[in-house]
Amino acid sequence: KQWYQRRVAITAGDPNGNGVLSLAEVDKAIRDVLAIDDIFDSKPAIMRAFQIAKNCTKSKREDVGADYIEFLEFKFFLLSLRQYFEYWVAFKRIDSDDDRRISLEEFTAAKDVMEIWVGAIEDLAGEFEKIDGNDGGLILFDEFCKWAIAKHLDLEDDDDAPDAERH
Repeated sequence: KQWYQRRVAITAGDPNGNGVLSLAEVDKAIRDVLAIDDIFDSKPAIMRAFQIAKNCTKSKREDVGADYIEFLEFKFFLLSLRQYFEYWVAFKRIDSDDDRRISLEEFTAAKDVMEIWVGAIEDLAGEFEKIDGNDGGLILFDEFCKWAIAKHLDLEDDDDAPDAERH
């Protein structure tokens, strides 16, 4: 049943019928098919999930290459999208000025809630520096995701679906 639902979903997002989805087609499908503006406004999460999914298997379609999501990658895309949405929600909760970057001040102010998500953080400034991979003085979403994955970040109020990974 879930295989069929994924086939229907990928077909709905594939207007030219070539059996693969570009990032633009995924973006459009999220906007038009799901019609949830909050999700559509989470482009960094969508982009991260797309990039990971398109590279999770070797392409069987040399005519389109590895820049698209094929049907076999679509399930992984959906699972990744759910996880990156969770990271995006966490990121946005810390990013109090809504500039899509986390300053040391914002990071420090969010200590209590972050410790609920990842456990104790002893040295906030040191942790911030470790996360800030490009030494730009701000944490970007991709840097935050690497940290969140390593720390097994889990929001306390998200809807973890325990049997989602079994299908």
